[in-house]
Amino acid sequence: QVQLVESGGGLVQPGGSLRLSCTTSGRALSDFTIGWFRQAPGKEREGVGCIGSAVDHTYYPDSVKGRFIISRDRAKNTVYLQMNALKPEDTAVYYCATDCDSDTANSWGQGTQVTVSS
Repeated sequence: QVQLVESGGGLVQPGGSLRLSCTTSGRALSDFTIGWFRQAPGKEREGVGCIGSAVDHTYYPDSVKGRFIISRDRAKNTVYLQMNALKPEDTAVYYCATDCDSDTANSWGQGTQVTVSS
């Protein structure tokens, strides 16, 4: 397992952008596939994308495709989730984890709150 830490959440107006970061210490994040997930109150956890380990292939569900971008900076040992054209329905706690599949990810961050509201 690895300890993940998310940051970058906050309050943003509809149409705005935020960039979330996922990092760790002591291990190279590049060793892991990293998935981003979100959970809104009263709703099930939802994947919003992931990035491969050896090759930075990315995957996005239709709900965020074209608006969210995942990238990896190996020098900073950080994976980013760039969120653009944010909508109120993007409001949730966002988590990073060590898999694209939440059922098999064995390491999770503590989450960071994203609120999209005017």
